[in-house]
Amino acid sequence: MRTPADTTILGVQHSAPAFTVPAGACDCHTHVFGPVAQFPFSASRTYLPGDAPVEDLLALHRALGIARVVVVHPSPYGADNACSVDAVRRIGAQARGIAVLDAHTSDDELHVMHAAGMRGARVNLETGGVGDPHAASTALVWAAQRVAPLGWHVQTYTNLKVLRGAFDTMRTLAVPIVIDHFGRSRAGLGTAQPGFAQLLDLVASGKAYVKLSAAQRISDAPDCADVEALVRALVNANPERLLWGSDWPHPGGSSRVHHSIDEIEAFSPVDDGNALNRLARWVDDAAVMQKILVDNPARLYDF
Repeated sequence: MRTPADTTILGVQHSAPAFTVPAGACDCHTHVFGPVAQFPFSASRTYLPGDAPVEDLLALHRALGIARVVVVHPSPYGADNACSVDAVRRIGAQARGIAVLDAHTSDDELHVMHAAGMRGARVNLETGGVGDPHAASTALVWAAQRVAPLGWHVQTYTNLKVLRGAFDTMRTLAVPIVIDHFGRSRAGLGTAQPGFAQLLDLVASGKAYVKLSAAQRISDAPDCADVEALVRALVNANPERLLWGSDWPHPGGSSRVHHSIDEIEAFSPVDDGNALNRLARWVDDAAVMQKILVDNPARLYDF
């Protein structure tokens, strides 16, 4: 449903959709934070976010015409999934979640999370600074073994260098794999950059889904214009393995070099309506947008 006016959420103005958002559209990458008194952060976190409640997430999606959502468990909570599970439960049948596991996560906990709506396990290699492909492969295989009995997938946040080194593992993983944020491609380097061919191969073969999310993380160009070539290459490879996510509320908005771990970092002031409109311009095909926003998420997340 098209919104006639821009909407402000957490102090950020979001543009109204400039195209007809299809019914059942899904935002496949969001986070919920807080309240901290109820959901305390991990002592080993690398940053301290402010509150980003379910109510604001739903308000954003009402403004953008988004019907479904995937809540991805964020790194400041470690493997304590309580905040994300609570968010998925509160939203209900239109929500799914992605958990973070560690050696202490029991099978019973996995079944409880599945009943709540969790459908995948995230292996966050990038935030943890994991650059060794062997270590990455080990982590991915372990996660896949844990979640395969539930029919879940493994989601990973990593870069193209690690992806290239762990390519054989990703290609033969026992479960589907979802790659966050364009695999941390550098948009300015174009489609010939090392590792992008492997990313395309995983998509073309149907083994991996790629999130066309957080374009501002991979581009320094005005309005992320250089990301268009990557999007078009991925669409040409296989439009049935692409997803869109806003990355709301956009954590990591400040340089961490100058921040105390106890100082709240501002969220990046990203216009998610503009990000959605920009994707529609880049794809420029309503049938493909239907796949990216509705059909592919419904298949992957069991909506």
